[in-house]
Amino acid sequence: MDISVRNSLNPNKLLKEEFVSNLTGSSMIEIAALSAIIPILVLLRHSFSSTNVVDHTAANASLKKSDGLVIRTKSLKRYLAAIAVDFLIIVIPTLLFFTVLADWSCLCAILLTLLLLLLIAAKGMLNHSPTWEAGNQSLRANISSFRVVVMITTCLCILAVDFRIFPRRYAKTETYGTSLMDLGVGSFVLANSLVSRQARNVLSTQWKGALKSVFPLLVLGFIRLITTSGVDYQVHVGEYGVHWNFFFTLSAVSILTTVINIPPQYSGIFGSIILVGYQYWLIYGGLNTYLLSNQRGSDIISQNKEGLFSIFGYWSIYLIGVQLGNSLFFGKNSTATLKSKRRARIIVWILAVFFWMTTLFLDSYVERVSRRMCNLAYVTLVLAQNLQVLAILMLSGYVAGNETSALEEALNSNLLAAFLLANLLTGLVNLSVDTLSTSSISALFILLVYAFILSIAMGLAYFNGIRLKFW
Repeated sequence: MDISVRNSLNPNKLLKEEFVSNLTGSSMIEIAALSAIIPILVLLRHSFSSTNVVDHTAANASLKKSDGLVIRTKSLKRYLAAIAVDFLIIVIPTLLFFTVLADWSCLCAILLTLLLLLLIAAKGMLNHSPTWEAGNQSLRANISSFRVVVMITTCLCILAVDFRIFPRRYAKTETYGTSLMDLGVGSFVLANSLVSRQARNVLSTQWKGALKSVFPLLVLGFIRLITTSGVDYQVHVGEYGVHWNFFFTLSAVSILTTVINIPPQYSGIFGSIILVGYQYWLIYGGLNTYLLSNQRGSDIISQNKEGLFSIFGYWSIYLIGVQLGNSLFFGKNSTATLKSKRRARIIVWILAVFFWMTTLFLDSYVERVSRRMCNLAYVTLVLAQNLQVLAILMLSGYVAGNETSALEEALNSNLLAAFLLANLLTGLVNLSVDTLSTSSISALFILLVYAFILSIAMGLAYFNGIRLKFW
């Protein structure tokens, strides 16, 4: 055995890299099914919360904000009990659908959809008012739930993918194809854009403020680069390149958005033009052949070609998300009236169906979906899947119960901290456990403990007023 391999902190590095390489993904139907399951679980949690021990947890949770002040409630035991119930109803089923129940995801999606429809019908029969569907639900609460769903999915997948219990078809594809994990970065970018300062029409031309928000992301990017190299951690080069990573992509998108300041009502149009131009370059300029080739030069661009060129696609997602967020949730037409709520709900559902159909067309007749290049079909897939999730969550007004849950509030207030802790725990598990030889039972136990630690940690942070926010 090579001495460097024997002395490495991660002796199975090459095997782990091969384990997540050369994958082709799953079907769009399965992705749509998985995308329906998680938001329905969230809505079911909302419906149960109105009648059990955690009643009013959302209102009496650990923190309440009023004019910037943070007030703590005294009942930590009650709050942690609410977090535990949320974990039981939302997180555990999600983890099971990603692992041992993966082969039944489509059937489970159908059954959960029927259950949701029954709950909607039940509320409809109990309410004779013609405006019962509006409820007290807030559109912004729906966005918060959506962002939490994205984060829960991401945090569970980044560790689960290293175990054999996680289906290979859910892991990131090598070149072309669709998979659950392919949607991660695109979903994160879109989730941030919907509630960004640009979407809220808070346009800032101060470079100091922009650099202040980007600088921590750059630091995190370099920290990840240094630490992964220092501990010999597995890195799939075909994902971003040799040196590039997720934090650098977020930084680049933020810098471009600041430098090229587009009014939110036109940002989606501008993003679409960039995306179409980038797709033309991919097909007719031969860029796709260059990006999908495993050959690399010694220059920094060639070493990180996937990460650098995919910025065009991710920036387009961000710009489109800004216009959607502004027009539906923060613009002049987004008042908190029943009419505006119904309008936003209908538009999101129409857009979800439209982007799914567009994705099918592009994947068949233009170019197949490629997360590696972040091409046009990938962008429409990200929009379709995420708008589907948001559309389902926007049915909350039809379901009796609370607007949100304790775990949702905790995660939504600390999304970046949750992601960083998830990455840290994932690294620790990989360096201390041989994930490739771990049995299914042991892997499931490790994943449950990991998810529980993450949930409790975020709950305690929220309870004590700790918040990590750069932008």
